Amino acid sequence: MKKYWKKPVLLLGVVLVIVIIYIAYVVLTYERMEDYQKLSVKAASEEESPERVQTGQVYGAFSYNAGFGAYLPEFSFFMDGGTESRAKDRESVYYSIEGAAALMKSYEPDFLFLQEVDLSSTRSYHINQYELFCDYFGEMQSTFAVNYDSAYLMVPLLEPHGKSNSGIATFSACEMTEGMRRSLPISDSVMKLVDLDRCISISRLPVENGKELVLINVHMSAYGSDEEVREGQIGLLTQVMEEEYAKGNYVITGGDYNHNLKLLGDVDGDFASWAYPFPREKVPEHFAFCIDAFSREEKEQLWDTSRNADIPYDPEVTYTITLDGFIISDNVECVKYEHINTGYAYSDHEPVYMEFRLK
Repeated sequence: MKKYWKKPVLLLGVVLVIVIIYIAYVVLTYERMEDYQKLSVKAASEEESPERVQTGQVYGAFSYNAGFGAYLPEFSFFMDGGTESRAKDRESVYYSIEGAAALMKSYEPDFLFLQEVDLSSTRSYHINQYELFCDYFGEMQSTFAVNYDSAYLMVPLLEPHGKSNSGIATFSACEMTEGMRRSLPISDSVMKLVDLDRCISISRLPVENGKELVLINVHMSAYGSDEEVREGQIGLLTQVMEEEYAKGNYVITGGDYNHNLKLLGDVDGDFASWAYPFPREKVPEHFAFCIDAFSREEKEQLWDTSRNADIPYDPEVTYTITLDGFIISDNVECVKYEHINTGYAYSDHEPVYMEFRLK
């Protein structure tokens, strides 16, 4: 009987060794990105230097989570309870990113706050999406902050999610002098291997009156974030906002907060980790969400900016929520605010468009 058990036991031993080696690889190669990381400013393709931001002039800005070019309407994501772990194919990634870029380009925007933009990831066939956006918006300066650069994740087994190198990109048609990456607090548990790193990017633009317009691009944690992590991330974000305002600067924060922006925190419930109401009491004095200029009824009528990807998009069934938007300081006036309804054509998020002027 021993000879019949010898091969299965040997095979099991080999599999166990492989699993142990893989786990060691994931754990030992995990490293948080550097905090206070200076970001280079990518020059515009045009020879003329961009002008400085002007007070009183109306500018247009987008916030858009690109969904790493995978989330076409038929896409469902395994970590949300769906089936796919990668984009359908290379062509669909190009279609998604170029479709999102063309949509924003049609508005002739001055500023872009983009999230979930892959540099070289298994899930998006190693297409450099930042360069694709730069091709569309070459007349703009830009910064790119790597949000996370993961190990090769062997889940799900039949089609692993693989290695992800992704981040947030900020584009400006006006002069941009410098950028900074700040690391957000994340979980100390094993969940950090799933939700990976998180950050905000801070871009500085000189204003004609000697002050600065500070653009803060944010993508907060989605999976497995507990109350301590949520409070820590909001705490660092609001601290940066307060510090910049205290200097006399104009501040605009845009991005994916992974919090329900339509709820004011006065509703009890058992929320998913990415669907808690954003605690308005944490918003600093002199700041407000643009969406809060609307009444409760008007907010409900706004198109939701994100869909749950547990199933392919079905307007009759799919759960939707508003996770994306802008926070502005009181020396910035929001003159237009819009959630654009594309039917989730290019991402599991929808673009948010704002027009504003500096006072």
